[in-house]
Amino acid sequence: MEPAIAIGRLVILIFSVIVHECSHGVAALRNGDDTARIMGRLTLNPLPHIDIFGTIIIPGLLLLSNAGVIFGWAKPVPVNPYRFRNFRRGMIEVGLSGPLSNILLALFFAFLLRITGANSLSGVSGLLLFGVAINFVLALFNLIPIPPLDGSRILGSLLPLKMEAKYYRIERYGMFIIIALLFFGFFDLLFPVISFLVKLVTGASLS
Repeated sequence: MEPAIAIGRLVILIFSVIVHECSHGVAALRNGDDTARIMGRLTLNPLPHIDIFGTIIIPGLLLLSNAGVIFGWAKPVPVNPYRFRNFRRGMIEVGLSGPLSNILLALFFAFLLRITGANSLSGVSGLLLFGVAINFVLALFNLIPIPPLDGSRILGSLLPLKMEAKYYRIERYGMFIIIALLFFGFFDLLFPVISFLVKLVTGASLS
């Protein structure tokens, strides 16, 4: 992969995960929790959001190794749900806000790709297509209902209190479950869905 393309993809990924995290903070603020604002996390400045391992090392290694997939995450925005005016509603809105922001970004990149009218998906057009795909990946992946992913906030808020407490106990094992899913080919199951969505909004096919 050409260095310029690799850097361009890394920039798009970092921007996308930062928007995702900022959206959580904005949703929390709307529901009465200003923790993220006080801690300076409601900003698109990448520095407060960077997680050295998830934002730099993992994506960089995937790009350098031509792994065929790039993924990463930012430092989670701090949220105090006990300050929400309505606990369950606030948790659902915060959980949905991140994936929704990525879906909107995917549509934005798709719009830019369409108005360019480019026949080739190399160069800038290829980066725009990547922007569409990676944001659909971030949205769908984070909707998986495994703590600490966003989908768990949504599902947990819909469960009865006793079931909710038991459900969140698996969070200590959440990252191991997620790693196992990735190791055993979860992305292979996700790819056809991503391909369909990308084709739907751009008319272009993923290679």
